[in-house]
Amino acid sequence: MKERRIDIPTPAGKMETFITHPNGDGPFPPVVLYMDVWGLREELFDVARRIATVGYYCAVPDFYYRQGRVRHEFRDDKNRMISLEFLDEQQKEMVRAPMRKLTDAMVVDDTGAILEFIGRGEPVRPGAMGVIGYCMGGRHALRVAGSFPQRCRASVSLHGTRLVTDQSDSPHLTALKAEGEMYCGFAEKDPYAPLSTIRTLDETLRNASVKYRHEIHQGADHGYALPDRDIHDKQAANRDWELIFGMFHRQIPPYTGDA
Repeated sequence: MKERRIDIPTPAGKMETFITHPNGDGPFPPVVLYMDVWGLREELFDVARRIATVGYYCAVPDFYYRQGRVRHEFRDDKNRMISLEFLDEQQKEMVRAPMRKLTDAMVVDDTGAILEFIGRGEPVRPGAMGVIGYCMGGRHALRVAGSFPQRCRASVSLHGTRLVTDQSDSPHLTALKAEGEMYCGFAEKDPYAPLSTIRTLDETLRNASVKYRHEIHQGADHGYALPDRDIHDKQAANRDWELIFGMFHRQIPPYTGDA
């Protein structure tokens, strides 16, 4: 495996990005991983490595770059990341504050900069790409899928937040413009994605151009899919990967050349 950290130029500055892909020459189909509220960290890099091991070029951008270098991790006595609901109010505010300054439009604009960058000499296959996001990144994945429908052919939201709002530009309405396939993984116990949200997504996307499916993981909590979390649900996360990699193989077949 190859990996490095680079600064991708954007109109707003330089966006630190972790990149990993197999040792071969490629070209590899690209996948962009959208971070959650905590910011960049080794946990997300490990997810990217998992994606890269099966033949993909995976980028993990720091969308907080306009605010400096934001990193948050609180750990329990087993060295697992503590979920937001178990932190005190001061810690919660520390984690949430950077998120409030990051708009969906900023992420869409930054994704445009990523697409420009990977098109200039990176070992990336032209054309279709995948996007996968956790928590707020799940919402961003839907936004990007609808904003770049010709490029984003395999879109994933895992325990995404605020996917359905009462605004005219709600993420679920942006997703109507998506093409290819889209998958959403939900926790049974998730205040950020109640059953009403899941039903609205189903009803909205049932006859859309994008082929949509979802899974509700019984007993799982918000944040279940991240491997270093105190509430990680291995069975639910592995089911997600089964469905995600199946979709990736259909829409963005992996590089299979000699390493």
